[in-house]
Amino acid sequence: MRYSLLFAAGSLSGLLAAALPGRAQTPANPTQPWGSWFIGTLQLPGSEEHRWGGFFEFQARTNAVFRQYFYNELKGGLSYDINKNFVVLLGGGRYATRDYQNWDAGPLNVEKRLWGQLTLTQYASRLKLEHRYRVEQRWFSYRDDSTGQRNRLRYRLNAFLPLNHSTLGPKTVFLSVYDEIFLNPRGPVFERNRVYAGAGYQLTKALTLQAGWVLQANYNLPTIKQGQFVPQNTSAKNNVVLALSYRLARRNATAPAPERLPSQQD
Repeated sequence: MRYSLLFAAGSLSGLLAAALPGRAQTPANPTQPWGSWFIGTLQLPGSEEHRWGGFFEFQARTNAVFRQYFYNELKGGLSYDINKNFVVLLGGGRYATRDYQNWDAGPLNVEKRLWGQLTLTQYASRLKLEHRYRVEQRWFSYRDDSTGQRNRLRYRLNAFLPLNHSTLGPKTVFLSVYDEIFLNPRGPVFERNRVYAGAGYQLTKALTLQAGWVLQANYNLPTIKQGQFVPQNTSAKNNVVLALSYRLARRNATAPAPERLPSQQD
């Protein structure tokens, strides 16, 4: 247990340290308004009795807080619990981006995505850690009828800390932080960094609410335009996050439900 706590504390310190450089680079770029993310998730978790599970999720984003709607996601996946600490998942989704100032013109871009995912969880006393590894294939269709295809690698370290109970369950208040990096084999290799901090409340075995802040920073490669060198540009945006998750229960389950981490799917 002592070594688990030391590892957990070190991992969490690394997560917070990784968050600082991404935020420190934002002042060099034009200031963007705060936006907002709304996330609704329906989950059917696997278990030792019923190892197959899945999820369905809808997400909407606005350019400003609670207005200027411009983006949505519709996605789902099929999961398999190898054991309580190791879950694999195959997912897919549709992601549409519009110009909020010209909504009737149709999507600027529609992305279709397929991914494979591995999730490892660690329980060190009250602190819960989740390591998520994802490989994505992405197909784009743009408004001008052009298309594109890219691959991407993602890693996320997510930490949860229940406050009024030692485990995550009904009537539990908890804190959550994560840092996720996005890697593009074609470059820029370090494509995106996403940092989140928030709090949540699990009302029942099924229903969980979360609210927090996310900073998403996108990185572009240095370029040469008209004979002049243009350095790497960082585009970063702060967002308010509101998330609602509903977990379905197994009808024929006989064993008590294991502790589940209230992870966001994206």
